[in-house]
Amino acid sequence: MRTMLLAASAAFALSVPLTAQEATKPVALAPSEIVAAAPKADWVAIPAEDLLVMTLAPDADGKPRQVVIQLMPAPFSQGWVHNIRLFARAKWYDGISVNRVQDNYVTQWGDPNYDNPEATGKPKPLPEGLKVMGEAEYLTELNASVSPFLWFRDHRIAYEGFGKSGSVQLRPVPRRANFFDPYSPIVTFSNGFPIGTAFAPNSPPEIGWPTHCYGMVGVGRNYSPDTGSGAELYTVIGHAPRHLDRNIALVGRVIEGMQHLSSLPRGSGALGFYTAEEAGKRTPILSVRVASDLAAGEQPKFEYLSTESDTFATYAEAIVNRRDPFFIVPAGGADICNIRVPVRRVAP
Repeated sequence: MRTMLLAASAAFALSVPLTAQEATKPVALAPSEIVAAAPKADWVAIPAEDLLVMTLAPDADGKPRQVVIQLMPAPFSQGWVHNIRLFARAKWYDGISVNRVQDNYVTQWGDPNYDNPEATGKPKPLPEGLKVMGEAEYLTELNASVSPFLWFRDHRIAYEGFGKSGSVQLRPVPRRANFFDPYSPIVTFSNGFPIGTAFAPNSPPEIGWPTHCYGMVGVGRNYSPDTGSGAELYTVIGHAPRHLDRNIALVGRVIEGMQHLSSLPRGSGALGFYTAEEAGKRTPILSVRVASDLAAGEQPKFEYLSTESDTFATYAEAIVNRRDPFFIVPAGGADICNIRVPVRRVAP
């Protein structure tokens, strides 16, 4: 009897703490919940000068389609960004079309008669004042505008100071997020954009470049040494084509209306261009405007989660190691394109 009581007591002792532990075990927040709880101070307003509002022709049901693009802030790709604002303000983009949709790759738009294998007429004359960039401008010297957090292979480090003329100190910080990036030794963020970086000989990382993640917007170009003017633009609609990094200028990202570009009919021509027989598949672009040129009441307002904030670091770590109830095994790693910087529309 005593043995049975001891066995029963042991079983009860084992079950009660387990039940209590399960009841009190904290539930890990999902990345979306971390973002939702971010304080107002952790959100950064996107200037209206950095927003493009692109209006496509209505869809087959007559519903309006609008795409908002955030242009790349300094110090990256500023020559191309200058040109894009110039194209928009000259209304050069008005009346162009989507001419290429390649599955799991890109959607591209521009003048259908400008450097297009299915061109049938004369291209639109380019506006005056365009800048011409060299290939060296795909890379940018880093400075204090990048995030204070760098992810290096399998551990996170922080830095103080940056650039050839300044002192640099790298210091280890608690291991929060692992990035396994085959395209750049170190990845970070600059003003909310994903950035790859590289070491210069015998020094800390000094050069950086934007990365081809989903929704990023780039400049179409011909063979080298052509670097493109901004007359043709594309956005990534598939798996991140990171092999394009440092080979094509990236100038921004789609922050609203991506569904209007990713769901378009695919072209059957080379590289996804629409053939002459598929001219009807081209989606007309009615207008492209810099948001700051619109009337005050028509200017869209957006914010992004500061990539320098502790909230963003917690958010990134939660993506790398998902512990919220749905997940069984945390991945323990991510690439830079997995950590999508949260962007939200706000009331005017």
